[in-house]
Amino acid sequence: MSHKFKIGQQVRQAQRHGSADRGSAASSIYEIVRLMPEERSGEPAYRVRSALGERAVLEGELTLVS
Repeated sequence: MSHKFKIGQQVRQAQRHGSADRGSAASSIYEIVRLMPEERSGEPAYRVRSALGERAVLEGELTLVS
């Protein structure tokens, strides 16, 4: 499976059910900074950055900001 998103694109992490919103709407927008190898499940992973820091996320957790 290939990566759906590209470096530099802005994405939003899908809201997890039951989780409280821990920041403003702006802090929920991330920029793709690195494409990472696929997980064992075959799902692509990414390194993303927001105003709150950097983290690793799976492709299925992200949606493109339009």
